[in-house]
Amino acid sequence: MKTPSEASLKLAAFLRAGRERLKPDEVGLPAGGRRRAAGLRREEVAQLAGISTTWYTWIEQGRTVAVSARALGALAGALKLSRAERAYLFELAALADPGRPAADGDGGALQQPALQPLVQAVRTPAYVLDRHWDALAWNRPAARLFGGWLGARPMTERNLLRYVFLAPQARTFIADWAERAQRLVAEYRADTAGERDDPAGRALVGGLCSESPAFDAAWRSQRVLAREGGARRFHHPRDGLLAYEQFTLRLAQHAALKLIVLVPA
Repeated sequence: MKTPSEASLKLAAFLRAGRERLKPDEVGLPAGGRRRAAGLRREEVAQLAGISTTWYTWIEQGRTVAVSARALGALAGALKLSRAERAYLFELAALADPGRPAADGDGGALQQPALQPLVQAVRTPAYVLDRHWDALAWNRPAARLFGGWLGARPMTERNLLRYVFLAPQARTFIADWAERAQRLVAEYRADTAGERDDPAGRALVGGLCSESPAFDAAWRSQRVLAREGGARRFHHPRDGLLAYEQFTLRLAQHAALKLIVLVPA
């Protein structure tokens, strides 16, 4: 028999722990007689999730990680996993969660007024992006640096990708624009891998593909890169060439929101 992989064993251990800590009455099942171990039986979890007991047993024994996103979602519901536990489950299985709550991506109750004190506390350029890479909040240094984007009044475009690809001044403002623009598209693809069915995301990409040949070519390349920060340079119309080190941070309670901080290099 094939030796279980490390990934399958981690998935198995997490599911087993979730099953063992649940009590029958927590899922509407009778306690029923003596149980050899704490928690639910494998057949009970399988029944609650609507999958076969044999298949669930294989998963919990680490004999397979070939679980569909739909089945994994059903198991998360059967085990009453929290949002963080569900996210971790899908991460272990290397799958995108089709049932990810929309409020998480939109930032929930954390909107611009609540974010403003955060970015204002940073002395260097800082701004927050949502899951579509729209700017939600920014400080004065960021508005001064990105005058054509965050400092523009009236503000007609706050999406980072649309600014980079559609604003004429962006090509001269961003040093090495062609390379940076392609990298941004690759980072956006990786950042939104779990949002394939999001209508707003599809509309954004579709609009950019039709309006910008450069974006269309970069999107069709299928390139994927992690958004890790690094060196950034800009040709500022008043301050000349500026160099920064970029740091991208996730907000703990709103994982789809990103705080970007630029520290002078």
